[in-house]
Amino acid sequence: MAQRYKKDPEAIARLNAEQFRVTQESATERPGSGEYLHNGAPGLYVDVVSGEPLFTSADKFDAGCGWPSFSKPVSDDFINEVRDSSHNMIRIEVRSTHGDSHLGHVFPDGPSERGGLRYCINSASLRFVPLDEMATQGYAEYIPLVTGENHGD
Repeated sequence: MAQRYKKDPEAIARLNAEQFRVTQESATERPGSGEYLHNGAPGLYVDVVSGEPLFTSADKFDAGCGWPSFSKPVSDDFINEVRDSSHNMIRIEVRSTHGDSHLGHVFPDGPSERGGLRYCINSASLRFVPLDEMATQGYAEYIPLVTGENHGD
């Protein structure tokens, strides 16, 4: 399964300037500017470079921080957490495992009833796959995570 995901030079070549800046240069989009900040549709968020599944709409919440926020990733297999000491702060950067895309940061101030984490993610690092397209785009195994069936909580 995981072998099909990789840092794809063709996908990188198709990125717009903001997507390139965020995913390849570890930049951050302006708060409130992201395409998926207010997206409430059911579906799956995948790495814009590798396609690896990262977050579901079922785990998305409004943190009021200006970026899409999620309580947990689809799988720890697709997320790398790295110590980030840039900007005179100590934070935990979130990167995709196979695409090595910069996604955002994780903070311990998420909803306690959802595990207490807030994955603060740049829309520019994501591609949204609507629920009704997940099977045709090769993500059928993740449909139960979006619909709540067998969510495993």
